Amino acid sequence: MAINYERLISRRIARQVSVLLDLAGIKMSVNKVARFGILGFFISFIATGAVLFLDKINLLFSTLLAFAAASMYVAAIYLIINYKIDSRKTKLEKIMPDYFQIASANLRSGISLDRAMLLAARPEFSFFSDDIKDMNRRVFGGETFENALTSLGSKYKSLSLQHAIRMMLEAQKYGGAMADLMDQISKDLRSQQMMQTEVAGQLFMYSIFIAFAGLIAAPVLYGLTSQMIGITDTVWKGILASNPGGLPTTGLSFLKPSPPKISPGLYHSFSILAIIVITGFASLIMAAIQSGSPVKGIKYLPLFILVGIGIYIVVGAMIASLFSSIG
Repeated sequence: MAINYERLISRRIARQVSVLLDLAGIKMSVNKVARFGILGFFISFIATGAVLFLDKINLLFSTLLAFAAASMYVAAIYLIINYKIDSRKTKLEKIMPDYFQIASANLRSGISLDRAMLLAARPEFSFFSDDIKDMNRRVFGGETFENALTSLGSKYKSLSLQHAIRMMLEAQKYGGAMADLMDQISKDLRSQQMMQTEVAGQLFMYSIFIAFAGLIAAPVLYGLTSQMIGITDTVWKGILASNPGGLPTTGLSFLKPSPPKISPGLYHSFSILAIIVITGFASLIMAAIQSGSPVKGIKYLPLFILVGIGIYIVVGAMIASLFSSIG
């Protein structure tokens, strides 16, 4: 008997997931997404917890890290869906100036607004052309043009499209010059895109600073600290082996030296997790600075994480080779 995973989540969350899937243009049921999320959460939790516990890490700490890893898996699904939504919106806003310009030219030839929009839906406009055709089918099926056009705007998380549709509906209601309005919308969208490009160029230095801090500086410091803790642990093991009866005090009982409480293995696990978090947020912050949308950084996230962990391993190996004589 197949399990209906959609029933395992609240109806409010199921509705929100359904809306997100529609905005992303993902043809997948809520039940399938819930299955990936629920099963993946428990698999990630069990696998991560087992690995950490077998690595002789404290049970409570292993459980917390396992829960964090499982939560990150669910968050990754949410971020991927939002990335698809943002990517779809970005592609739409790139083609909108050309589309409205073509629709305006069609409208000037004397045909109706819905027909002008349908004829402007060319194959190069891909998914937007399909949505325009679907809108016209609904109009021919008896739905009002106002409702069909409003429904078109709700399929994208684009304020530019929704603003354009609102202006078109007001112009149609109050008798405005629709062709001139479409031309003006096209010009405004092009000006907005040029301004965004200029702003991104001016903020390029901030992106370099974020990339250096998250991608290079943090892994280097974690690699250096990790090796220092390993070397200190080795030195203390030698001292304790030479003094089995314990170290003498220096006259004051509270100044009695003692070995560090953090083991090299625990700090290594913490360093890997911290680098993943730091490099991940660095990619999101860079995307937010450059484009105003953090989710665009998801495409850089795997590369940033791999480079950060690689630098951490290389720095650790270099420091270990410098102090290889200590044993």
